[in-house]
Amino acid sequence: MSARPKNSSVLVAEPLSETGLAILSQAGLSFDVKAGISREELLSIIPGYGGLVVRSATKVNRELLAAGTNLRVVGRAGVGLDNVDVKAATELGVLVVNAPSGNVVSAAEHSIAMLLALLRRVPQAHVSLKAGEWKRTQFVGTELQGKTVGLVGLGQVGSRVAARLRPWQVSLLAYDPYIPPEKAAELGINLVSLDELFSRADIISLHTPSTAETARLVNEARVAQMKEGVYLVNCARGTLIDDTALFAGLDSGKIAGAALDVFVEEPPKDFALISHPKVICTPHLGASTVEAQDRVAVETVEMLVEALSGSPFVAAVNLPFPAGGDPHTALPWMRLAGAAGELASQLLKEAPVKVEVSLSGVPPGVQKACTVAAVRGVLTPRCAEAVNLVNAPTIARQRGLSISEIVEGGPEGFANLVTVTLSSASSRRSVSGTLFSERHCRIVAVDGLPMEFTPEGNLIFIENRDVPGVVGRIGTKLGELGINIADFALARSSESRAAAVVKIDRPETGLDEDALTASLLGLPGILAARIVTLS
Repeated sequence: MSARPKNSSVLVAEPLSETGLAILSQAGLSFDVKAGISREELLSIIPGYGGLVVRSATKVNRELLAAGTNLRVVGRAGVGLDNVDVKAATELGVLVVNAPSGNVVSAAEHSIAMLLALLRRVPQAHVSLKAGEWKRTQFVGTELQGKTVGLVGLGQVGSRVAARLRPWQVSLLAYDPYIPPEKAAELGINLVSLDELFSRADIISLHTPSTAETARLVNEARVAQMKEGVYLVNCARGTLIDDTALFAGLDSGKIAGAALDVFVEEPPKDFALISHPKVICTPHLGASTVEAQDRVAVETVEMLVEALSGSPFVAAVNLPFPAGGDPHTALPWMRLAGAAGELASQLLKEAPVKVEVSLSGVPPGVQKACTVAAVRGVLTPRCAEAVNLVNAPTIARQRGLSISEIVEGGPEGFANLVTVTLSSASSRRSVSGTLFSERHCRIVAVDGLPMEFTPEGNLIFIENRDVPGVVGRIGTKLGELGINIADFALARSSESRAAAVVKIDRPETGLDEDALTASLLGLPGILAARIVTLS
């Protein structure tokens, strides 16, 4: 695909702060503010613009991106990208920029505000007094001091919440597989397992992204692990909580109260949980401060202006390609390195402390891009904040990760080879991949075992004894569970050990990953099984 024609006019499709609009004016860019226009009108006028600025309401899907034949940059004034089809934008050569850190302070402060309001029953007392009542004894609260607070996620928001809680003389626990214990200790936080956090904390606050792994993180089993009378705060993502399990926990008294700023469906259609007397809630206000709105507007517009001016390095969420170049030139290499990093990251159970990227036969012009893409792949699966190709090294350094890049000569047996090796305190995983026909990515080795498969979709990585019948049992078990096998790659070592990667189709009814893993581990000869999802 050829590069899109240059057009520097900007469409602002949703309300943006005056500060952000002033930056567009100062840059000499023409722009139109058309907040609230219909979808039909947006589709009809988008071909006339090179840049598009949105917030969360506008759905920037493939249809809109394809209609924007002159569109080069989409700016999302905020952190989340749920309303932007980043994959489609990348395929169409459209850069996507956002404001990954613009609202972290506001989100952290809102979490603290919700926590304190929950403990002291401020909303209920406010409503009662406004109604002309004076019922002091009905609103006896709970002190924060002396409590054990468990933070699920120590990204930009979670770490700020921890810093603000420390002076309140609380004990801080946290679960974050990407924070080494030494780094957590520097922050005054005791890093524990998720099971320990849920069983010990008096207060649990969620600060993790919404992924396949974190979906319904707070479920019936987790509620059963909690202490009696625990408090729960969620200002991260609504999908982290199973609403039915939360409702039951509130009714039983296991959960003394919940503070919610986010919901599975926004705006909600079912207000049963919201109406529960032990729930206080706000309509997704974590980023809704004057300061945050200004910061996200400035951060987004500055990057959009930089991209439209032809800067070769832009903090894009997808591909920062040189001005005037074909965005697909470096993209296959970056996809390969990113997939290798993401796969290695999901295979390594512990928090990595070192990332090593080895490049053989990779063009010099894309070597740095490959390393950054690999680091981004390593961080993406469980990192709370938005990770892009520019901020990935910074986030890695903040998390205590050591990054090294090794450029080697021509690899034996392959025209090129990208290997990502992750090391933790006690284990090590490596993934090697190659690029065929300058475009097709293939993984060719895992932990040194040769196996070839395409790094995409839902994969089951299995380690087993090299004995007869194992492959048949795996196929039979998956068939019994109604799971279709799309591909099967095998590898064996000289030590009577073998491995397999099974690509599966996700059933329409959903995939119970824990049950599937347990079923496979119950088969004779299976030593380990782990489900990996690659984009």
